[in-house]
Amino acid sequence: MRRKAVAALPPDKLLPHAQPAYMASWIYVFGVLTVASLLVVLATGGVLALKGPTWWHVSGTGKYVNSLHLWSVELLMFFMVVHLWAKFFMAAWRGRRALTWVTGVVCFLTAIGTAFSGYLVQQNFDSQWIAGQAKDGLNSVGIGAFFNVMDFGQMLMWHIVLLPFVLGLLTAWHILLVRWRGIVPPIDATDPADAGTASSAPSPAGRP
Repeated sequence: MRRKAVAALPPDKLLPHAQPAYMASWIYVFGVLTVASLLVVLATGGVLALKGPTWWHVSGTGKYVNSLHLWSVELLMFFMVVHLWAKFFMAAWRGRRALTWVTGVVCFLTAIGTAFSGYLVQQNFDSQWIAGQAKDGLNSVGIGAFFNVMDFGQMLMWHIVLLPFVLGLLTAWHILLVRWRGIVPPIDATDPADAGTASSAPSPAGRP
């Protein structure tokens, strides 16, 4: 298994020293910005989970960390949407990258669910209003019994345990796929994977 893993993703491909010239464009930055924002979201969310709602509602430091968490989520969603649309218009599923594209889309949907559950556990009037409005919509499609937005305990566990865990795994998988298949080039550029360069994809048998 170790040989197959190293053959499929050698160290120089996992952490390359150089990238193709077409990556000298701002549109390729939003993927990294998305990952950086996610790390800030997870770090600040971990602190909030440890300290509890009294701390982030009353303490000055708690309010500051809570604000960092909120704005990092806002930036995460903005960067992710730009990254998603950019890859859509670049047809990023080209060159056997369909699974990379699919995992990115699922990451986006999971991030929406995680952000939504976060708005439900603020413990203020906003969260009560959002939960009251959302329950009717969820009940109308028959999932209210499994995803009860009026149940604070259930929403808290979804927000701080299940959804971040799934989002983290999907993000790691997405990044590994990007490193494995390579970053998609512009439509009119030559794909290094097709050109058979050192950064090309491995053979189907996973051998060097």
